[in-house]
Amino acid sequence: MRKTLLFLIAIMMFSSANSQKSPSVVSSVDMNRYKGLWYEIARLPNFFERKLKCTSATYTLRDDGRITVLNKGNYLSDPKKSTSSTGVAWIPDKKYPAKLKVQFFWPFSGDYWIIDLDKEYKYVLVGGPSAKYLWILAREKRMDDSTYNMLLQKAVENGYDVKTIIRVEQDCD
Repeated sequence: MRKTLLFLIAIMMFSSANSQKSPSVVSSVDMNRYKGLWYEIARLPNFFERKLKCTSATYTLRDDGRITVLNKGNYLSDPKKSTSSTGVAWIPDKKYPAKLKVQFFWPFSGDYWIIDLDKEYKYVLVGGPSAKYLWILAREKRMDDSTYNMLLQKAVENGYDVKTIIRVEQDCD
């Protein structure tokens, strides 16, 4: 009886883990327009940014077809102090240009999926298939509430739980 119960629990856990649909992504991305500085407007809580505000990402195209990623942020405890991390991104399958991989520490890489992208490249919603990570980025430090709420709704429609989303302070010089 106990083995049967454990087996049923395992099946339920496995099927619920796989029942979450993968987020949809945009059909095309022009990396020449995407490159440059993006300010982090909001994010789901994560370990590597937990003590930061005024976070940003700068994407630079490389000659080898990859993208250099420079993430910066200032410490909440002392906003005059900052930290940065440099990584590399690439598109593993050219048929899906919005599904990138990002690597900051070899050999580990993460998914960077572009779920929504403004036609003028003013804002972007980025996540991954696990719905564990989510970012709203913009070219400006501030975003109007209607755009912000629309992106939150798109995140929810793609399986993200946004109850714990953090609105990032962008008040550093």
